Amino acid sequence: MRQDTINNFIPKVRREFKSYAVKNILYAASNYIFPKLSDETIVKLSDKLNNFKAPVGKIFFDHIFINLKKKLPYLSKNVKKGIINNFIANFLLLSAERRKLFIERNGFYPPLFYVISPSMHCNLKCYGCYSANYDRKDKLSYEKINQIIDEGKTFGIFFYTFSGGEPFIRKDLIDLFERNSNCYFQVYTNGSLIDGKMAERLANLGNVFPCISIEGFEDETDERRGKGHFKKVVSAMNNLKDNGMLFGFSATATRYNNDVIVSDEFIDFYIKQGCFLGWYFNYIPIGREPDTSLMPTPEQRNYRRKRVVEIRETKPIVVADFWNDGVLSHGCLSGGRVYLHVNANGGVEPCVFAQFAADNIFDKSMEEILNSMYFKSIRKEQIGVRNRLRPCMIIDHPKILRKVVAEGNAKATQEGGDSIITTLSSDMDKYSESYGKIADKVWKDEYGNGKFFYTYDGKKLELEEEDYYRRSFYPLEGGKDKKKEKEQQLSK
Repeated sequence: MRQDTINNFIPKVRREFKSYAVKNILYAASNYIFPKLSDETIVKLSDKLNNFKAPVGKIFFDHIFINLKKKLPYLSKNVKKGIINNFIANFLLLSAERRKLFIERNGFYPPLFYVISPSMHCNLKCYGCYSANYDRKDKLSYEKINQIIDEGKTFGIFFYTFSGGEPFIRKDLIDLFERNSNCYFQVYTNGSLIDGKMAERLANLGNVFPCISIEGFEDETDERRGKGHFKKVVSAMNNLKDNGMLFGFSATATRYNNDVIVSDEFIDFYIKQGCFLGWYFNYIPIGREPDTSLMPTPEQRNYRRKRVVEIRETKPIVVADFWNDGVLSHGCLSGGRVYLHVNANGGVEPCVFAQFAADNIFDKSMEEILNSMYFKSIRKEQIGVRNRLRPCMIIDHPKILRKVVAEGNAKATQEGGDSIITTLSSDMDKYSESYGKIADKVWKDEYGNGKFFYTYDGKKLELEEEDYYRRSFYPLEGGKDKKKEKEQQLSK
């Protein structure tokens, strides 16, 4: 055997042995040790498993593991293995070496996950749908989606979100999950196609986490999604729960349901249905008949922000708000900093709501796209946005969206998609200014302009924003600068 072959073979064997050992130890612990641990001990273990330096992000992951302990006895064997092998082991623990290689090549972190929309077709016709005007040709083939995922794995990405349209319309979706059995998939779905048979298939796979879209209770959900749809959602959740699945809800806040979806009655109802997690989204005036009057008022958005923190700290469910939890993630996730969106036609967008693309996955590799002027411009602008309560370049800093689209020569990816930077630009500026007055005051009074924050129980924690930025946006130079600073301090 040639020496170079031996040199490549030995590290591969070591990696495979490490992976095998880690997964078997974790699975044994999930059956015999983890359920008996106190919440305090789980928090300590969580600190070792996740790489969050942000205090609020750490708290979020603490809640994931604490609530997971409560759910474990009710999960099927394969679902439990999928969480342990793919989410905890592959995604959180074993991806570091691949991510490090990406950083050494590019000087910045790869995304943590992708959102992929395999289809823009849907069996519903909801008003305000963010993806209603996309071309329905769906160019992403089974092979192309696998190619995107395979490249992502080389960057250490083992977590993927599928959206749409309605993903379960794709007949080969189950085959995609099965083929990529070492990945964990979150699927945003309206739930109407999850019957008993589908729930059983998903449970047997074990690597899929459905998030079912809802608008509130029966009246709110049926009003937007069609009469009788709420009953289908409850039926889907019952099917998933009966098959030992882990699942959650996805709620879009509008001016008319904002308060309902953060009420105790709402949360308690969906906890009873078996939801482990809940995602909150803010209505964005894009897609089908954009309407700024549907957006929650600035006061409503601020109320939702406070309620989500309270729910997270007091209820047995993990919740997060993509527009109000910027403190959790150190700002906006888009532009490849944490994630990006590949639409069904191959256009690579900063996020599912910033529907402008400069490149297509059929023309370039994802690594090339992440290094494009468009995505670099977005990440550069993110550095300057310090108020975590105003993270979004679409509704909080619309001038940034207009700037990066122009700099990156990006084009709207669905019919009428440019309205948010043209005919609606004045409305977006007014909204951002109005909410900004509220958010800036809260950021100053409650967060010390990014120096600290208070947990729900009143504990004061430092945010360490400057150190975070050094490491997050410039992992190579930042680490060296920090080392030099320490050396200089010691020499004084």
